[in-house]
Formats: sequence, C-alpha cells, structure tokens
Amino acid sequence: MAKLTISETPSANLVQADTYITGDIFSGGNIRIDGVLKGNIRCLGKAILGPTGRIEGDIIAQNADLEGKVKGNVVISELLSLQATSEVNGDIVSNKLAIEPGARFTGACSMNGPQNISDVIDLPDDVIKEQQATV
Repeated sequence: MAKLTISETPSANLVQADTYITGDIFSGGNIRIDGVLKGNIRCLGKAILGPTGRIEGDIIAQNADLEGKVKGNVVISELLSLQATSEVNGDIVSNKLAIEPGARFTGACSMNGPQNISDVIDLPDDVIKEQQATV
C-alpha cells in the first residue's frame, strides 16, 4: 500500500451544531463535529467531537478529542482524550488514553491500538486513485 499523506494544516472540516448527517464521513485531515452524525467517521487526522456533538457510529482516527456523546466503537492509533462532558457507549482501542474526571465510558478498553491509522481505514476508491497518481 502506498504511504498516505496526512494534511498538516491546523484547520478542520466542520459540521456545525445545527447540522444532521446520515451516512459515513471520510476525512483526509482533521474534522470537528458539533452536530449529529448517524454513521461512521474514518479520519486520517484528528477527530474532534464538540460538547453539542453526537455520533451514532464508529470513530476510526489517528487522534480524537471527545466532548460530546458517542454510541459506537472508537479506534485511535495515537491519543484519545475523553473530556469531562464526554459520554462513550462502546468499546475503545487506543495506544494512549486520557480521561478527565466527569467523563463517562461504558464498554471494554484495549490499550493495543493500531500503529498506523492508514492500515485500519478502508480508503474510498477515489482517494486510492489520487494517492497512486502522485506516486
């Protein structure tokens, strides 16, 4: 598999608080969800769930900072941060985990996450073609 380039820009794709999405999201960089997502997130960068955000689906990302509610499994290759307002109902797999007092978590936790997030994310066909064209 070709090495994937991850966006180094500090900006993030944003799903605002008054937005409701049904379906899966793939992000080659960072993404912030302040609205509602009924679907899975596959993110090569950092997935941020704001305090008003809610996800009913799985999160697979390099890093994640969760403040809202998740009903699904979370797989993180580097650092998962559960903020005091977060609520996770599902299993967690991560290499590093930070939990603030007040955060709620129901599920199993494994501290043996993937070393490279691109190994566990099934990329959309158009992203694979774009990556192969740059090689």
